[in-house]
Amino acid sequence: MKNLLVTGYRAHELNIFDQKHKGIGYIQKAIAGKLIPLVEEGLEWVITPGQYGVDLWACEVVIALKEQYPHLKLSIMTAFIQQEEKWNDAKKEYYGQILKGVDYYGSVSKQPYSGVWQFTARDELLFRKTDGILLFYDEDAGEGSPKFHKERALRKQQQDGYRYIGLTSEDVQSVADEESLNAYD
Repeated sequence: MKNLLVTGYRAHELNIFDQKHKGIGYIQKAIAGKLIPLVEEGLEWVITPGQYGVDLWACEVVIALKEQYPHLKLSIMTAFIQQEEKWNDAKKEYYGQILKGVDYYGSVSKQPYSGVWQFTARDELLFRKTDGILLFYDEDAGEGSPKFHKERALRKQQQDGYRYIGLTSEDVQSVADEESLNAYD
């Protein structure tokens, strides 16, 4: 696998409303745990839609991994230009920092938001340009925006062998539990 789509919940879907939430670190460690073996097997590009939540936390992970794996590249492919326009200043600043570590940034639609078709076009491109997906989604925790990515990835898996790699709340909890145990050692 050369190109991997990484996405999942938006921050608000996880009840995370700022970058200080301790759960973000656990999510990032769980993402890293899934990415490192793929990078060591030859993964070259991680591509995200760049939305606030799992997408950007994964970007932070990839930026950090690039120090150890300089061949690894990161791309953000948004649905439309200026997706961050209505974000608060703290989120905009955070996004700006992430963009400094990105190897390729683009928007599928070269205009501001004008309709759901832009998300559809973005997703079509992301699935066409990647060999697999790492998706943070947990049906047991309730439905969320990643549901549609999972359905599409599983269809694509059946049709042409697209690789589906799931990340669940259980995986993240396992990272948190391990850290708690290590803190007592």
